[in-house]
Amino acid sequence: MSRPLRTTLDVSALPTVAFGNPGLVWWGTVGFIVIEGFTLAICIAAYLYLRKNFPEWPPPRTPVPDLLAPVIGVIVAVASNVPMMLVSRAAHRFDKAGVTLWLAVSSAVGVAMLVIRGFEFEALNTRWDNHAYGSIVWATVGFHALLLVMEVGETIGGLAMFLFAPVQEKHFTDGTDNAMYWAFCTLAWVPVFVVVYLLPRWT
Repeated sequence: MSRPLRTTLDVSALPTVAFGNPGLVWWGTVGFIVIEGFTLAICIAAYLYLRKNFPEWPPPRTPVPDLLAPVIGVIVAVASNVPMMLVSRAAHRFDKAGVTLWLAVSSAVGVAMLVIRGFEFEALNTRWDNHAYGSIVWATVGFHALLLVMEVGETIGGLAMFLFAPVQEKHFTDGTDNAMYWAFCTLAWVPVFVVVYLLPRWT
């Protein structure tokens, strides 16, 4: 009895490093973006639902949020994508010095964003336990702050790896995936900023 023939493939010529959707980590990052994007969308939907149930929003004797810190914060968040874009470009060139430099800049900007976020909480002009309005604005800003803390921590960890650990070609794809998640985290703040800090002035 003869054995069935087996088809063999020579994959030795395939690249060992893949940027973008051929890489498994890229798909994991996309999964995080989808899950966390839906969570932010639920927060905004809850905010709008609660708004419909109150004749005054914010409730009486609750001032509208201040704008100085939030406006500075949203500008810094959007502008922070420039150094992250440079991280991604340097990673595609396998430029270790470039990736290290722009990760350092992004880490510093990320820490600044976290400091600003503290003032953005204060700018809400309400406690989280005062009423439904206070609860939903703190929950929404707080959830995004948690994403920001994780992303800044990941960026600082990536910087430490490029500074102190042996860097292989596969590690450069981490820089591009980090840049993609950073873009989600910072640009997702724009609609949250509009809903939380501007919408009370318009309704």
